[in-house]
Amino acid sequence: MESKIDELKNRLAEVSDLRSAAAVLGWDQATYMPTGGGEARGRQLATLERLAHEKFTHPTIGRMLVDLRSHERNLPYDSDDAALIRITQRDYERAVKVPSSFVAKFSAHAAMTYEAWVKARPANDFAAIRPMLEKTLDYSRELANYFPGYDHIADPLIDFADYGMKAATVSALFAELRKQLVPLVQAIVAQPVADESCIRQNFPEAQQLAFGSEVVKQLGYDFERGRQDRTPHPFCATFSLGDVRITTRVRENDLGDALFSTIHEAGHAMYEQGIRMELEATPLAHGTSSGVHESQSRLWENVVGRGRGFWQYFYPKLQAAFPSQFGNVPLDTFYRAINKVERSLIRTDADEVTYNLHVMIRFDLELQLLEGKLSVRDLPEAWQARYKSDLGIAAPDDRDGVLQDVHWYGGQIGGVFQGYTLGNILSAQFYEAATKACPEISSKIPQGEFATLHAWLKENIYQHGSKFTANEIVKRATGKDLTIEPYIRYLRTKYGELYRLG
Repeated sequence: MESKIDELKNRLAEVSDLRSAAAVLGWDQATYMPTGGGEARGRQLATLERLAHEKFTHPTIGRMLVDLRSHERNLPYDSDDAALIRITQRDYERAVKVPSSFVAKFSAHAAMTYEAWVKARPANDFAAIRPMLEKTLDYSRELANYFPGYDHIADPLIDFADYGMKAATVSALFAELRKQLVPLVQAIVAQPVADESCIRQNFPEAQQLAFGSEVVKQLGYDFERGRQDRTPHPFCATFSLGDVRITTRVRENDLGDALFSTIHEAGHAMYEQGIRMELEATPLAHGTSSGVHESQSRLWENVVGRGRGFWQYFYPKLQAAFPSQFGNVPLDTFYRAINKVERSLIRTDADEVTYNLHVMIRFDLELQLLEGKLSVRDLPEAWQARYKSDLGIAAPDDRDGVLQDVHWYGGQIGGVFQGYTLGNILSAQFYEAATKACPEISSKIPQGEFATLHAWLKENIYQHGSKFTANEIVKRATGKDLTIEPYIRYLRTKYGELYRLG
């Protein structure tokens, strides 16, 4: 059986290599590729995705898995080999339902749509990209329909990213969370608005990037196994466990944009860098779900990075980096500025309290699109209506409306956004468990010591990759199933103090 395990690993490594090569091309497209390379890049990505899919769904792998399943039953559930067989079987059964020709076709379309979006958003030209988005919707429905028997057409798409979740489960969770969030938002916005002028000054790009790099290096991001580059929409890209890259964007009139997106993407990257090297080049060598992955970016960005203790350590360093901007600004003024709560248009700029309302709008619109209750033609109008009803504001144009997020223009419609809110919920649950296990974390952060928290996360989450499902990771790490209680407790405590709520 060991020789069969080794043979399976060799075949899976070839699949991993092809997907990594595609990831390199995708990263290059979003960072350095000249605009003239778009058409060829779409073809190249389609070829690599098709080859990876064909190799993974080859009948030989299916036969090997049949032979190995009996072996798996004799192994401890949490052993690497048992997990490899179990997760590969799950992924194989899913992959063989989708034709390789469709994988290539959708991949090429996504690459071309991304190129069109890069031009359409700054031009505020939804009409130009609408036909491509309509095709994306058709492809997304076709993908879902390769998995008949679902309760909702979005279920297979959600399951790809957050295994075990369904549209009904997510909707119920969101409804429960919404009941808690809306009154909190209303109570906060009734208070005097925090002054954020201190972070809206001029901050030279090079200095912002240098400061952000120093911050994430101290948090634990390993630049010997990573790097940072510029892109229109920040992301993290993993080519191997020894090459995990982050990207950011910089606005010279907004300190928070680059800084917090850098911390956010470093959170994703530290998860990937923390996976045990023994899992390299297998289906276990990545985060277990979008929700758990997002929990790490949001934990570092918000729970830690927007916390008072964090800035007790880093604020003197920020003042030294930008003396003319912050030399006379008290820490409390800065702390309130970076935690300002307001009804806003842009999801990625939204504060912790309103952020999930942005996600819920997108999730609901995705369901309506997939159900056929909403057409792509009417999407901008529906977007504006939801922002007016949910947040009491409306974008002046599509640039900051329906065009603002890259996700629908570089991938599928459906199963995309729920992970962000799941991540927010889990960020508080994981952090609460970490500080319960290691109470010294709270006192170490103001001293600039993040290794204790990083070590707990690596031990309980990172090292396992996708050996365990999200539900299993949450239960193992926290002793409980996913719950919104720690998250609501965190928000009420932090923002109750900030806004002096009764």
